[in-house]
Amino acid sequence: MPTVTVSPKFQVVIPRELREGMKLRAGDRVRVFRFRNRLELVPVRTIASMRGSLKGIDTTVEREPDRV
Repeated sequence: MPTVTVSPKFQVVIPRELREGMKLRAGDRVRVFRFRNRLELVPVRTIASMRGSLKGIDTTVEREPDRV
């Protein structure tokens, strides 16, 4: 797991392998969330760019009666 250092300006560099794996480019926006005792970065994507991202998902999950 890569480790990064916080700069004096409180900036961090996302390691190349993670940037490439998430298809992040310079200028992309990410949301930062505090979850318990950690920070999570989530890329901001348009709805149009998400099209097809759930292709092949298993929809046979048993659902609660009030959620059908």
